[in-house]
Amino acid sequence: MSEDDKPRGERTVKAKAKLPNAKNIRSPEFTPHGISGGSRSRGPRPSGKTAAQAKRQRRIGIAVAVVAVLAIAGGTTFYLTRPGPEIKATGALGTAPKVAIPKDLVPTGKLQVNTAIKGNGTKLANGDTALVKFTFYQWARSTDTNKPDESTNKKLSSSWERPAGQQVLPMTLGKTELKGLDKGLVGQTAGSRVILEIPPKEGFGQQGQQLGLSNTDSVVFVVDLLAAFGKNAEAQGTPKKLDDKDLPTVGANEPGKGPKVTIPKADPPEKMRVETLIEGTGRATTKDDVAVVNYKGLIWRDGKQFDSSWEDGSPATFPLNSTEGMTGFFKGLQGQKIGSRVMLVLPPKDGYGKDGNPQAGIKGTDHTVFLVDILGTMPK
Repeated sequence: MSEDDKPRGERTVKAKAKLPNAKNIRSPEFTPHGISGGSRSRGPRPSGKTAAQAKRQRRIGIAVAVVAVLAIAGGTTFYLTRPGPEIKATGALGTAPKVAIPKDLVPTGKLQVNTAIKGNGTKLANGDTALVKFTFYQWARSTDTNKPDESTNKKLSSSWERPAGQQVLPMTLGKTELKGLDKGLVGQTAGSRVILEIPPKEGFGQQGQQLGLSNTDSVVFVVDLLAAFGKNAEAQGTPKKLDDKDLPTVGANEPGKGPKVTIPKADPPEKMRVETLIEGTGRATTKDDVAVVNYKGLIWRDGKQFDSSWEDGSPATFPLNSTEGMTGFFKGLQGQKIGSRVMLVLPPKDGYGKDGNPQAGIKGTDHTVFLVDILGTMPK
Protein backbone atom coordinates (compact mmCIF):
# COMPACT_ATOMS: atom_id res chain seq x y z
CA MET A 1 0.00 0.00 0.00
CA SER A 2 2.65 2.26 -0.43
CA GLU A 3 2.89 5.35 -2.31
CA ASP A 4 6.67 5.36 -2.17
CA ASP A 5 6.86 4.26 -5.81
CA LYS A 6 9.60 5.87 -7.82
CA PRO A 7 8.52 8.67 -10.16
CA ARG A 8 7.73 7.59 -13.63
CA GLY A 9 8.70 9.23 -16.89
CA GLU A 10 10.50 8.70 -20.16
CA ARG A 11 14.19 8.05 -19.91
CA THR A 12 16.20 11.20 -20.47
CA VAL A 13 18.94 10.95 -23.14
CA LYS A 14 21.96 13.14 -22.46
CA ALA A 15 23.10 14.96 -25.61
CA LYS A 16 26.83 14.94 -26.26
CA ALA A 17 28.53 17.63 -28.42
CA LYS A 18 32.30 17.75 -28.99
CA LEU A 19 33.47 21.33 -29.38
CA PRO A 20 36.38 21.85 -31.82
CA ASN A 21 39.73 22.75 -30.37
CA ALA A 22 41.30 25.94 -31.82
CA LYS A 23 44.52 24.18 -32.80
CA ASN A 24 42.60 21.75 -35.00
CA ILE A 25 41.01 24.51 -37.08
CA ARG A 26 42.85 25.46 -40.25
CA SER A 27 43.89 29.08 -40.66
CA PRO A 28 41.23 29.99 -43.25
CA GLU A 29 38.60 28.99 -40.67
CA PHE A 30 40.16 30.67 -37.68
CA THR A 31 42.13 33.92 -37.58
CA PRO A 32 43.39 35.00 -34.17
CA HIS A 33 42.03 38.37 -33.08
CA GLY A 34 40.25 38.78 -36.42
CA ILE A 35 43.48 39.84 -38.25
CA SER A 36 44.26 38.57 -41.74
CA GLY A 37 47.66 37.17 -40.80
CA GLY A 38 49.58 39.33 -43.23
CA SER A 39 47.22 39.01 -46.16
CA ARG A 40 46.73 42.11 -48.27
CA SER A 41 43.03 41.48 -48.42
CA ARG A 42 41.21 43.68 -45.94
CA GLY A 43 39.75 41.80 -43.01
CA PRO A 44 37.43 42.92 -40.23
CA ARG A 45 38.26 46.09 -38.40
CA PRO A 46 39.91 45.81 -35.01
CA SER A 47 37.51 46.32 -32.08
CA GLY A 48 37.16 49.87 -30.82
CA LYS A 49 36.29 48.73 -27.24
CA THR A 50 38.62 49.36 -24.35
CA ALA A 51 40.07 46.38 -22.51
CA ALA A 52 37.69 47.05 -19.58
CA GLN A 53 34.68 47.16 -21.87
CA ALA A 54 35.69 43.95 -23.59
CA LYS A 55 36.25 42.25 -20.26
CA ARG A 56 32.83 43.38 -19.02
CA GLN A 57 31.17 42.07 -22.19
CA ARG A 58 32.86 38.67 -21.74
CA ARG A 59 31.60 38.48 -18.16
CA ILE A 60 28.04 39.22 -19.28
CA GLY A 61 28.30 36.54 -21.96
CA ILE A 62 29.57 33.99 -19.45
CA ALA A 63 26.76 34.84 -17.00
CA VAL A 64 24.12 34.43 -19.72
CA ALA A 65 25.60 31.06 -20.69
CA VAL A 66 25.63 29.86 -17.05
CA VAL A 67 22.00 30.89 -16.55
CA ALA A 68 21.02 29.03 -19.70
CA VAL A 69 22.83 25.87 -18.59
CA LEU A 70 21.25 26.01 -15.12
CA ALA A 71 17.82 26.52 -16.63
CA ILE A 72 18.26 23.45 -18.81
CA ALA A 73 19.63 21.41 -15.89
CA GLY A 74 16.82 22.59 -13.65
CA GLY A 75 14.22 21.59 -16.19
CA THR A 76 15.83 18.17 -16.57
CA THR A 77 15.87 17.70 -12.79
CA PHE A 78 12.20 18.58 -12.51
CA TYR A 79 11.39 16.21 -15.34
CA LEU A 80 13.26 13.35 -13.73
CA THR A 81 11.87 13.92 -10.24
CA ARG A 82 8.34 15.06 -11.02
CA PRO A 83 5.72 13.08 -9.05
CA GLY A 84 4.54 9.87 -10.67
CA PRO A 85 1.22 8.13 -10.12
CA GLU A 86 0.55 7.32 -6.48
CA ILE A 87 -2.21 6.09 -4.19
CA LYS A 88 -3.94 8.98 -2.45
CA ALA A 89 -6.38 9.17 0.46
CA THR A 90 -7.78 12.65 0.93
CA GLY A 91 -10.05 14.07 3.61
CA ALA A 92 -9.80 14.88 7.32
CA LEU A 93 -8.48 12.33 9.83
CA GLY A 94 -11.31 10.27 11.27
CA THR A 95 -13.62 10.89 8.32
CA ALA A 96 -14.11 8.51 5.41
CA PRO A 97 -11.22 9.17 3.01
CA LYS A 98 -11.56 9.51 -0.74
CA VAL A 99 -9.16 6.84 -2.01
CA ALA A 100 -7.71 6.98 -5.53
CA ILE A 101 -5.62 4.10 -6.90
CA PRO A 102 -4.38 5.01 -10.40
CA LYS A 103 -4.87 2.40 -13.11
CA ASP A 104 -1.35 3.04 -14.43
CA LEU A 105 0.15 2.09 -11.07
CA VAL A 106 0.72 -1.61 -10.41
CA PRO A 107 1.53 -3.53 -7.20
CA THR A 108 5.23 -3.73 -6.38
CA GLY A 109 5.02 -7.08 -4.59
CA LYS A 110 6.65 -5.46 -1.55
CA LEU A 111 5.36 -3.90 1.66
CA GLN A 112 5.10 -0.17 1.01
CA VAL A 113 4.10 2.39 3.65
CA ASN A 114 3.19 6.04 3.20
CA THR A 115 2.14 8.41 6.00
CA ALA A 116 -0.47 10.66 4.39
CA ILE A 117 -1.14 12.57 7.64
CA LYS A 118 1.54 12.69 10.34
CA GLY A 119 0.23 12.70 13.92
CA ASN A 120 2.09 13.84 17.01
CA GLY A 121 0.70 11.33 19.49
CA THR A 122 2.10 8.14 21.02
CA LYS A 123 4.49 6.16 18.81
CA LEU A 124 3.25 2.60 18.33
CA ALA A 125 5.36 -0.40 19.27
CA ASN A 126 4.69 -4.07 18.74
CA GLY A 127 2.10 -5.19 21.31
CA ASP A 128 0.51 -1.74 21.62
CA THR A 129 -3.19 -1.26 20.96
CA ALA A 130 -4.40 1.42 18.57
CA LEU A 131 -7.95 2.68 18.12
CA VAL A 132 -8.47 2.82 14.38
CA LYS A 133 -10.80 3.41 11.50
CA PHE A 134 -9.86 1.78 8.21
CA THR A 135 -10.79 0.80 4.69
CA PHE A 136 -9.07 -1.68 2.40
CA TYR A 137 -9.00 -2.67 -1.26
CA GLN A 138 -8.12 -5.61 -3.44
CA TRP A 139 -5.35 -4.55 -5.83
CA ALA A 140 -3.98 -6.58 -8.72
CA ARG A 141 -2.41 -6.32 -12.15
CA SER A 142 -4.89 -6.19 -15.00
CA THR A 143 -5.69 -9.57 -16.55
CA ASP A 144 -6.22 -7.85 -19.90
CA THR A 145 -3.27 -8.90 -22.06
CA ASN A 146 -3.56 -5.62 -23.94
CA LYS A 147 -3.01 -3.67 -20.71
CA PRO A 148 -0.08 -5.38 -18.95
CA ASP A 149 1.00 -2.19 -17.18
CA GLU A 150 -2.38 -1.38 -15.67
CA SER A 151 -4.09 -2.49 -12.47
CA THR A 152 -7.57 -3.05 -11.10
CA ASN A 153 -8.90 -2.45 -7.60
CA LYS A 154 -12.04 -3.11 -5.58
CA LYS A 155 -13.10 -1.94 -2.12
CA LEU A 156 -13.53 -4.93 0.19
CA SER A 157 -14.46 -3.35 3.53
CA SER A 158 -14.67 -0.05 5.39
CA SER A 159 -15.24 0.58 9.08
CA TRP A 160 -16.74 3.96 8.10
CA GLU A 161 -19.65 2.06 6.57
CA ARG A 162 -20.53 0.36 9.87
CA PRO A 163 -22.99 1.79 12.43
CA ALA A 164 -21.61 4.86 14.24
CA GLY A 165 -20.81 3.01 17.47
CA GLN A 166 -18.87 0.30 15.64
CA GLN A 167 -16.67 2.35 13.34
CA VAL A 168 -13.72 2.59 15.73
CA LEU A 169 -11.97 -0.69 16.42
CA PRO A 170 -9.09 -1.66 18.72
CA MET A 171 -6.12 -3.14 16.85
CA THR A 172 -3.27 -4.75 18.76
CA LEU A 173 -0.04 -4.80 16.77
CA GLY A 174 1.37 -8.29 16.53
CA LYS A 175 -2.06 -9.86 16.85
CA THR A 176 -3.75 -8.85 13.60
CA GLU A 177 -4.39 -11.26 10.74
CA LEU A 178 -1.91 -9.49 8.49
CA LYS A 179 1.81 -9.53 9.13
CA GLY A 180 2.28 -6.59 6.78
CA LEU A 181 -0.25 -4.48 8.66
CA ASP A 182 1.57 -5.06 11.94
CA LYS A 183 4.97 -4.27 10.44
CA GLY A 184 3.74 -1.21 8.60
CA LEU A 185 2.10 0.42 11.62
CA VAL A 186 4.95 -0.09 14.10
CA GLY A 187 6.66 3.27 14.57
CA GLN A 188 3.67 5.30 13.36
CA THR A 189 2.18 7.86 15.74
CA ALA A 190 -1.35 8.38 16.99
CA GLY A 191 -3.14 11.01 14.95
CA SER A 192 -1.72 9.68 11.66
CA ARG A 193 -3.32 8.40 8.47
CA VAL A 194 -1.27 5.60 6.95
CA ILE A 195 -1.57 4.05 3.48
CA LEU A 196 -0.14 0.55 3.15
CA GLU A 197 0.42 -1.75 0.19
CA ILE A 198 0.52 -5.28 1.59
CA PRO A 199 1.80 -8.02 -0.76
CA PRO A 200 0.22 -11.50 -0.78
CA LYS A 201 3.01 -13.07 1.28
CA GLU A 202 2.26 -10.66 4.14
CA GLY A 203 -1.49 -10.51 3.62
CA PHE A 204 -4.51 -12.62 4.47
CA GLY A 205 -3.13 -15.92 3.20
CA GLN A 206 -5.72 -18.66 2.74
CA GLN A 207 -8.32 -16.57 4.60
CA GLY A 208 -8.19 -14.12 1.72
CA GLN A 209 -10.20 -16.52 -0.41
CA GLN A 210 -13.25 -15.71 1.69
CA LEU A 211 -12.84 -12.09 0.58
CA GLY A 212 -12.39 -13.03 -3.05
CA LEU A 213 -8.62 -12.54 -3.03
CA SER A 214 -6.34 -14.73 -5.11
CA ASN A 215 -2.90 -15.74 -3.90
CA THR A 216 -1.36 -13.08 -6.17
CA ASP A 217 -3.50 -10.14 -5.07
CA SER A 218 -2.13 -7.34 -2.95
CA VAL A 219 -4.32 -5.28 -0.61
CA VAL A 220 -4.29 -1.55 0.02
CA PHE A 221 -5.15 -0.40 3.56
CA VAL A 222 -5.91 3.16 4.62
CA VAL A 223 -5.75 3.32 8.42
CA ASP A 224 -6.54 6.29 10.66
CA LEU A 225 -4.71 5.88 14.00
CA LEU A 226 -6.97 7.79 16.38
CA ALA A 227 -5.32 6.83 19.70
CA ALA A 228 -2.74 4.38 21.03
CA PHE A 229 -2.08 2.60 24.33
CA GLY A 230 0.90 0.59 25.50
CA LYS A 231 0.41 -3.05 26.46
CA ASN A 232 1.34 -2.16 30.05
CA ALA A 233 -0.56 1.12 30.09
CA GLU A 234 -1.75 2.10 33.54
CA ALA A 235 -3.51 4.85 35.46
CA GLN A 236 -1.87 8.26 35.66
CA GLY A 237 -2.96 10.72 38.32
CA THR A 238 -3.02 11.48 42.04
CA PRO A 239 -2.99 8.53 44.50
CA LYS A 240 -5.88 8.48 46.98
CA LYS A 241 -5.50 6.97 50.42
CA LEU A 242 -7.78 4.03 51.33
CA ASP A 243 -8.01 3.33 55.06
CA ASP A 244 -10.65 0.60 55.11
CA LYS A 245 -8.82 -2.51 56.33
CA ASP A 246 -11.79 -4.69 55.34
CA LEU A 247 -11.24 -3.93 51.67
CA PRO A 248 -8.56 -5.43 49.38
CA THR A 249 -5.12 -3.82 49.27
CA VAL A 250 -3.41 -2.92 46.02
CA GLY A 251 0.36 -3.09 45.59
CA ALA A 252 2.83 -2.01 42.95
CA ASN A 253 2.58 -3.04 39.32
CA GLU A 254 4.19 -6.30 38.30
CA PRO A 255 5.50 -6.36 34.71
CA GLY A 256 2.90 -7.94 32.44
CA LYS A 257 0.56 -8.62 35.35
CA GLY A 258 -0.66 -5.24 36.54
CA PRO A 259 -0.85 -4.34 40.25
CA LYS A 260 -0.94 -7.04 42.89
CA VAL A 261 -4.30 -7.30 44.70
CA THR A 262 -4.63 -8.97 48.11
CA ILE A 263 -8.05 -9.97 49.45
CA PRO A 264 -8.44 -9.53 53.26
CA LYS A 265 -9.54 -12.33 55.58
CA ALA A 266 -12.88 -10.68 56.20
CA ASP A 267 -16.44 -10.95 54.96
CA PRO A 268 -17.15 -8.96 51.82
CA PRO A 269 -19.31 -5.84 52.07
CA GLU A 270 -23.02 -6.44 51.53
CA LYS A 271 -23.37 -3.53 49.13
CA MET A 272 -21.40 -2.60 46.07
CA ARG A 273 -18.29 -0.53 46.76
CA VAL A 274 -16.57 1.83 44.32
CA GLU A 275 -13.22 3.23 45.46
CA THR A 276 -10.98 5.57 43.48
CA LEU A 277 -7.35 4.64 44.22
CA ILE A 278 -5.77 7.00 41.69
CA GLU A 279 -7.65 10.05 40.44
CA GLY A 280 -6.90 10.86 36.82
CA THR A 281 -6.77 14.30 35.24
CA GLY A 282 -9.00 13.64 32.24
CA ARG A 283 -12.68 14.36 31.80
CA ALA A 284 -15.29 12.28 33.62
CA THR A 285 -16.78 9.36 31.73
CA THR A 286 -20.48 9.17 30.90
CA LYS A 287 -22.87 6.30 30.31
CA ASP A 288 -22.57 6.96 26.58
CA ASP A 289 -18.83 6.30 26.52
CA VAL A 290 -17.02 3.16 25.46
CA ALA A 291 -14.17 2.94 27.96
CA VAL A 292 -10.69 1.66 27.12
CA VAL A 293 -9.33 -0.08 30.20
CA ASN A 294 -6.78 -2.43 31.66
CA TYR A 295 -8.30 -4.56 34.39
CA LYS A 296 -8.12 -7.71 36.47
CA GLY A 297 -10.87 -9.65 38.23
CA LEU A 298 -10.65 -11.80 41.38
CA ILE A 299 -13.00 -13.92 43.50
CA TRP A 300 -13.31 -12.65 47.07
CA ARG A 301 -13.86 -16.12 48.50
CA ASP A 302 -10.44 -17.54 47.61
CA GLY A 303 -8.54 -14.62 46.05
CA LYS A 304 -8.32 -16.46 42.73
CA GLN A 305 -7.74 -14.27 39.67
CA PHE A 306 -10.08 -15.26 36.83
CA ASP A 307 -9.38 -12.56 34.24
CA SER A 308 -6.74 -9.95 33.38
CA SER A 309 -6.29 -7.75 30.34
CA TRP A 310 -2.74 -7.04 31.50
CA GLU A 311 -1.89 -10.71 31.11
CA ASP A 312 -3.84 -10.96 27.85
CA GLY A 313 -1.47 -8.32 26.51
CA SER A 314 -3.90 -5.65 25.35
CA PRO A 315 -6.46 -3.24 26.81
CA ALA A 316 -10.18 -4.02 26.58
CA THR A 317 -13.13 -1.85 25.59
CA PHE A 318 -16.53 -1.76 27.34
CA PRO A 319 -19.68 0.26 26.54
CA LEU A 320 -20.65 1.84 29.85
CA ASN A 321 -24.36 1.82 29.04
CA SER A 322 -24.48 -1.98 28.79
CA THR A 323 -27.32 -3.70 30.66
CA GLU A 324 -26.28 -7.27 29.86
CA GLY A 325 -24.88 -8.69 33.12
CA MET A 326 -22.15 -7.16 35.26
CA THR A 327 -24.24 -4.00 35.64
CA GLY A 328 -22.23 -2.90 38.67
CA PHE A 329 -19.03 -2.96 36.61
CA PHE A 330 -20.41 -0.56 34.01
CA LYS A 331 -22.15 1.73 36.49
CA GLY A 332 -19.07 1.87 38.70
CA LEU A 333 -16.95 3.29 35.88
CA GLN A 334 -19.41 6.03 34.98
CA GLY A 335 -18.40 9.46 36.23
CA GLN A 336 -14.77 8.43 36.79
CA LYS A 337 -12.02 10.62 35.36
CA ILE A 338 -9.91 9.28 32.53
CA GLY A 339 -6.55 8.21 33.94
CA SER A 340 -8.09 6.89 37.17
CA ARG A 341 -7.62 3.55 38.91
CA VAL A 342 -10.85 2.26 40.40
CA MET A 343 -11.55 -0.73 42.63
CA LEU A 344 -15.01 -2.31 42.38
CA VAL A 345 -16.36 -4.83 44.91
CA LEU A 346 -19.49 -6.39 43.44
CA PRO A 347 -22.07 -8.53 45.27
CA PRO A 348 -23.68 -11.24 43.08
CA LYS A 349 -26.64 -9.05 42.07
CA ASP A 350 -24.28 -6.40 40.69
CA GLY A 351 -21.86 -8.94 39.25
CA TYR A 352 -22.38 -12.39 37.75
CA GLY A 353 -25.80 -12.96 39.30
CA LYS A 354 -27.26 -16.06 40.92
CA ASP A 355 -25.87 -18.31 38.19
CA GLY A 356 -22.30 -17.11 38.61
CA ASN A 357 -19.80 -18.16 35.96
CA PRO A 358 -18.88 -21.85 36.37
CA GLN A 359 -16.20 -21.73 33.68
CA ALA A 360 -14.36 -19.06 35.66
CA GLY A 361 -14.97 -20.83 39.00
CA ILE A 362 -17.44 -18.13 40.15
CA LYS A 363 -20.40 -19.34 42.20
CA GLY A 364 -23.78 -17.66 42.37
CA THR A 365 -22.97 -16.50 45.91
CA ASP A 366 -19.55 -15.07 45.13
CA HIS A 367 -18.51 -11.47 45.47
CA THR A 368 -16.05 -10.34 42.81
CA VAL A 369 -13.33 -7.70 42.93
CA PHE A 370 -12.19 -5.70 39.92
CA LEU A 371 -9.24 -3.37 39.66
CA VAL A 372 -9.68 -1.10 36.63
CA ASP A 373 -7.36 1.48 35.06
CA ILE A 374 -9.33 3.82 32.78
CA LEU A 375 -6.97 4.62 29.93
CA GLY A 376 -9.34 6.54 27.69
CA THR A 377 -12.55 6.35 25.72
CA MET A 378 -13.29 5.39 22.15
CA PRO A 379 -13.49 8.46 19.87
CA LYS A 380 -17.03 9.28 18.82
